Amino acid sequence: IYEELAKLLMQRARREYAGTDLAIDVDNAVYALDASTIDLTLSLFPWAKFRKTKGAIKLHTMIDLRGNIPPFLIITDGKIHDVKAAPLIQIEPAGIYLVDRAYIDFDWLRGIDETDAFFVTRLKRSIRWTRVISHPVNKALGLRSDQEILLFSKQSKAKYPKRLRRVSFRDETQNRTLVFLTNNFTLSAETIAALYKARWEIELFFKWIKQNLKVKRFYGTSSNAVKTQIWISMIVYLILAILKERYLLQSSLSQLLHFLEVNLFETKLLISISRSNPRKTYRKGENGLKQLTLFDY
Repeated sequence: IYEELAKLLMQRARREYAGTDLAIDVDNAVYALDASTIDLTLSLFPWAKFRKTKGAIKLHTMIDLRGNIPPFLIITDGKIHDVKAAPLIQIEPAGIYLVDRAYIDFDWLRGIDETDAFFVTRLKRSIRWTRVISHPVNKALGLRSDQEILLFSKQSKAKYPKRLRRVSFRDETQNRTLVFLTNNFTLSAETIAALYKARWEIELFFKWIKQNLKVKRFYGTSSNAVKTQIWISMIVYLILAILKERYLLQSSLSQLLHFLEVNLFETKLLISISRSNPRKTYRKGENGLKQLTLFDY
């Protein structure tokens, strides 16, 4: 039931944030996909297989960068590789999917391309390729190359025979060169680099969840107890996100969480959140008092 409620709230939150502007000038829906591991004591959580003497679970999550709302989240034991969860995602035509090198599976990436969607990832050094054509770049922006390439090895080429785009970018702040791989030939090379940088939002999402919603400590040891606690944490996150956007609240999600913890049973204080906002909606409770409405159906 908690999983179903969380998924319902995911849909509701995404509708709230649908009109939110991205920091990057693209009209497409942009998603970041990653997985985060939560370590567990194997003797207490024997079902959470990871390593010989170590237990763990893994959160496979995709967030919509408009609002950092997760339309996709599954929980597995820690030994499931990140890319194994990727085929469960329903790819949206014209969507842009930002993934790290753990998701380089050319069968899956070809599926994204065949859905008329796009991916941006980091190119592994072990992947062999051959250059087809090079395009000029503005080196003042940190760009080093913008090339159309073909995969070279027989196995990779069989899985992804079409051209790909290779963009290299020099990050002076970290003194390293990043090489990106994408199937998008329309956006500028600068935008491709900026898109991959935006993938960091999912790392911040995981960090916020772990720090603020206490998913590192569990109150039960069964698989159901652990998953229930994670889904409840997601419900809290999504409700806060909906309130923040619907009532145009300036406070951060952490501040809102603290506010609710301190004033959990103070109905008047909760109502005061939306007093100045014309988008507020109320319903009458059983006692006749006005209460905030979270859902508009």
